Amino acid sequence: MGPSVTLTCSVPAAYIRIDHYGPVRVASEVTRASAQECGLTGALPHQAAVIASELARNIAKHATYGALSIHPLPLGGGLEILAADHGPGSPELERCRTDGYSTTNTLGAVSRVAAPFTIETRPGTGTLARARLALPGRRQAAHQDTGLVSLPADSGTHCADADADAAAVLDTGTARTAAVIDGLGHGHEAAEAAQTAPRSFRDTAEQPLPHILTAPHRALRHTRGTAVGIARPHAERAECSGTGDVRTGTLSPHHVHRRVTGRPGIVGRRAPAPHTRHARHARQLLRPAGTAVVLPADGIDPQWSHTPTDFPPRPAPPLLAAAIAPTPPALRFQDEATVPAARPGQVTS
Repeated sequence: MGPSVTLTCSVPAAYIRIDHYGPVRVASEVTRASAQECGLTGALPHQAAVIASELARNIAKHATYGALSIHPLPLGGGLEILAADHGPGSPELERCRTDGYSTTNTLGAVSRVAAPFTIETRPGTGTLARARLALPGRRQAAHQDTGLVSLPADSGTHCADADADAAAVLDTGTARTAAVIDGLGHGHEAAEAAQTAPRSFRDTAEQPLPHILTAPHRALRHTRGTAVGIARPHAERAECSGTGDVRTGTLSPHHVHRRVTGRPGIVGRRAPAPHTRHARHARQLLRPAGTAVVLPADGIDPQWSHTPTDFPPRPAPPLLAAAIAPTPPALRFQDEATVPAARPGQVTS
């Protein structure tokens, strides 16, 4: 089976701040367009628009502030809508998910349409929600144990052509590999380098990590270069390799176990000989939900690993990426904020 690769902005991602009711209609319209760009057909774009509208309305009514992120599924095959807010949370979450709980209930309607719909909340902190819609014949894609968030540097609604971050998740059936690429600086040249690098992974997805890291170095020789981090989670360990200011972390539901920074250098210009580091975990630290790897680009505040998300137990990858990414008003958009998260893929024979 050949690898499946999704580039962060291969289909326009969208990011919409919600601090009043005005953006609710915008969220609906943008999500409908994104669903069509992702190839969703029939009633699915309308359903995506309804989900976005209901999640945005829920933020506007109950939270202090929040945001929606709309983008392709990390491994392709559909659309993902993430909602993150700072607010009172919901002490009666399961009742809120049921249609008819209140005249203003929105979560019950979302859980009927989306498959799957996941939500975590902490009273006094806020709520994270994720809704996914899959292409016809790709229903399994909606259950990918991967997450990916990419926020534009200019605080705009869409990821622009000049975004200098990219990411990829590669599934070969024998291993899953996640990568994040941070172009140097801003503008067209940085974006060109960042968007070129992931395409070079396609033919090397099954190779050892040093070989995968060598491919973009060759492909980017005529660009200003990038920082690249790659990681491959296994059941009891995680391999990681990288060049430049990209930090790889490994997290179980209760601990940040390891943080590794890439070796100094620039992929495409002057990169050291790549090598692989192994982050091994004691068996007692593993939980049934598994351990995830995360690769935040430098637009993510490094404090995430010292003061990790307040949502216990720590979310699975689809929500973990949203928990680490900044939300209003603590946004740091001088640089793009991109973070993929993944657990081991399902090995096929």
